[in-house]
Amino acid sequence: MIIAREGWSIVGLVTAVTAVIHWFAGVAWAWPLWLMLFFVVQFFRDPTREISGAAGAIVSPAHGKVVALERARDPYLERDALKLSIFMNVFSVHSNRIPIAGKIRGRWYHAGQFFNAALDKASRENERNALWIQTPTGDDIVVVQIAGLIARRISCDINHGDLVTTGQRYGFIKFGSRVDVYLPLETDIATRLGQWVLSGTDTIAYLQER
Repeated sequence: MIIAREGWSIVGLVTAVTAVIHWFAGVAWAWPLWLMLFFVVQFFRDPTREISGAAGAIVSPAHGKVVALERARDPYLERDALKLSIFMNVFSVHSNRIPIAGKIRGRWYHAGQFFNAALDKASRENERNALWIQTPTGDDIVVVQIAGLIARRISCDINHGDLVTTGQRYGFIKFGSRVDVYLPLETDIATRLGQWVLSGTDTIAYLQER
């Protein structure tokens, strides 16, 4: 278990303030800060994951609850697709992982609103960052980081033209948020609505063999 680099400065600041208050004012004043420190550390935890090596496996890019699983229009590639959405609450691991190996063929960032990420309109109206991954077999996957009601910052370390591997850590969303995945229509879904999935570890779908 490690702390995500996106949280180092925040964890360090809260730790320092808590220690100073505890030293000079005692436990009576410091205990709320110790609770805050516990919350901050658990939010920015970034555990290692066992990544599936199965052929065609698409792993979950986020740790959270599947809140949408439907046929939809992919607004980035202008195609009909299967849309799978995962909602992350404040207790989820908020680092994001690449769902399948391939090459980044596109990246889009849209400034937007900060509606509750559990709502469907968050996919259309909230701040978001999308990656288009093309697999070696020519399949197209789009994964979208979406800011939520509290989230105010999306971090993405991947750029156009990069080669990525399945389960690779690529970004982070601070506080409650959502990740959408647009898949080819013929994809075999391996999860269900309402299921909780682990980022990188759980397989959410399989591409059909060619």
